[in-house]
Amino acid sequence: MATDWLGSIVSINCGDSLGVYQGRVSAVDQVSQTISLTRPFHNGVKCLVPEVTFRAGDITELKILEIPGPGDNQHFGELHQTELGPSGVGYQVGVNQNGTGKLVKKPASSSSAPQNIPKRTDVKSQDVAVSPQQQQCSKSYVDRHMESLSQSKGFRRRHNSWSSSSRHPNQATPKKSGLKNGQMKNKDDECFGDDIEEIPDTDFDFEGNLALFDKAAVFEEIDTNERRSGSRSRGIPSERPTRYRHDENILESEPIVYRRITVPHNVSKEFCTDSGLVVPSVSYELHKKLLSVAEKHGLTLERRLEMTGVCASQMALTLLGGPNRLNPKNVHQRPTVALLCGPHVKGAQGISCGRHLANHDVQVILFLPNFVKMLESITNELSLFSKTQGQQVSSLKDLPTSPVDLVINCLDCPENAFLRDQPWYKAAVAWANQNRAPVLSIDPPVHEAEQGIDAKWSLALGLPLPLGEHAGRVYLCDIGIPQQVFQEVGINYHSPFGCKFVIPLHSA
Repeated sequence: MATDWLGSIVSINCGDSLGVYQGRVSAVDQVSQTISLTRPFHNGVKCLVPEVTFRAGDITELKILEIPGPGDNQHFGELHQTELGPSGVGYQVGVNQNGTGKLVKKPASSSSAPQNIPKRTDVKSQDVAVSPQQQQCSKSYVDRHMESLSQSKGFRRRHNSWSSSSRHPNQATPKKSGLKNGQMKNKDDECFGDDIEEIPDTDFDFEGNLALFDKAAVFEEIDTNERRSGSRSRGIPSERPTRYRHDENILESEPIVYRRITVPHNVSKEFCTDSGLVVPSVSYELHKKLLSVAEKHGLTLERRLEMTGVCASQMALTLLGGPNRLNPKNVHQRPTVALLCGPHVKGAQGISCGRHLANHDVQVILFLPNFVKMLESITNELSLFSKTQGQQVSSLKDLPTSPVDLVINCLDCPENAFLRDQPWYKAAVAWANQNRAPVLSIDPPVHEAEQGIDAKWSLALGLPLPLGEHAGRVYLCDIGIPQQVFQEVGINYHSPFGCKFVIPLHSA
């Protein structure tokens, strides 16, 4: 009987495509014509699974390597088995393509006595069930043999937990070791339970699917949508609505005019804002006339000094670091600003800026030379500055020898050119150039020769003058001149400031 061969160690040759398997016989099914091996080896390498089942049609050659002794096969249980021909150690069963087997006697290699094995009957193809191995095995083995197994006619290898439904009713099912192991196998059934033969053996046709995509038509539609200037046309479902940014108005507006400011004379230099608006420069005479007309209409010198001081101090606070530098946690790192002022209106503008900086907890050192008679605007500004914590010095020896955080230059004035020959002026210019701190010039003069100090930033008032390279990067501040005042001096003006009082200018 076939039960006598349970526990025998056999070698099964399945041809060149499937290879040779060795293992111990664990089950023989006479109805389905299958034989199962436990702890199998494939081509000398241990298999991923603990049990493999073969159909008779897939077996080319079968060798019996070892026959168990009496009583060794009782633990396999009662099974309905197939009957094999008379056998013994060294017997070889050859199966041809038609499924008929023939018995070939080999020299015995075991001490056990041979037993009678009936001649194998014709066999037909049947599925193979493979149970999962408890030990960790590499998944690459399954991938390596998946293609060869799927091409073999009538042969299937499966994880035992994958194909519990495909196992023959008479075939034994391994017992589940505990609830946890059973739950894991159920999950394996859901994930890996598909039949291998259902996997398509044809490659995906990338070229054919790519040919279905009409790139020219898609790009033409994109170009058409980008060229549209209006809103989405009604009744055309193929067109997509125009997408707007969060800062863009959905209502159609007039074309943007970037040149909104025109001056009555030839422009020697033009600037542009960050938004692209053109800001032309004006001559010193036209700028002086503009301030005079504004003062006649009520924009007095005191108001202009206050606006200039506020705008210049805001810019200086930003250059000093803004909220990152000026906060209660950095009290021990108060920034230091050196303010160089001359005895004229531009110096008064610098003093107003120093007062606002001192009010914002900035350490301000004001340099102003001693004069017997001062302008009233300077006297008023000094009176206010003295009420702050700022320090006023009249000698350059009292200025710090170490670099400060910022130097504000208000020494130059076109109407007081003779001051540049004074010793204090030359000494102040030399100190500023030797100090490695960046320089901010407020309302600097036009010509480069009048600037003894190279500035990194320059702040213009109302409209810029044609400043040179020594002025550095130019900024423009709004000092509150009304639009009709510009028109009165022949300037067609539209404010370029937007929501700010100080904006950067770029050379056009």
